[in-house]
Amino acid sequence: MCQCNQGFKFPKFKVTSHQKHYWNDSDGQADYLAVTEDDLTLDPPAMPFGNCKLKPSSGGYLPCAFAPAGKWTKTYDKVKVMGKSCLTELSELICATGGKITIFKHGQQSEAGKSNVKKADAREQQIYNPVMNFEEFQEEINGEDSFEVE
Repeated sequence: MCQCNQGFKFPKFKVTSHQKHYWNDSDGQADYLAVTEDDLTLDPPAMPFGNCKLKPSSGGYLPCAFAPAGKWTKTYDKVKVMGKSCLTELSELICATGGKITIFKHGQQSEAGKSNVKKADAREQQIYNPVMNFEEFQEEINGEDSFEVE
């Protein structure tokens, strides 16, 4: 999802630059397509940010007329999708009306893996979550990697 500093709504992207590479989804759902610097289409296409603060009227604000001025800037050049740079939470796009569009919710989620749990300091984790017995949790996670033979 993205946001405009002059709008009121948060539209999703409609990825048009490719239909091949997905983030965090092995099922290939369109919501997880990697967004690149060439993706300028939003969903909904009409009035994607609702009303525009730069267009005051007697009854409030006039509708957004999204008009991208150029391409996305501050893209992530170290990862390319079909030769195009990916967007991150730092990326920006200027609207011809005067708004600055940025990423509102990128959809990426970090998860702690088994190695993170194994390396964690149980005493420190007990401070963060006093209700949970972290040492017991570590033993349970470590036990998933091995099995006992009777």
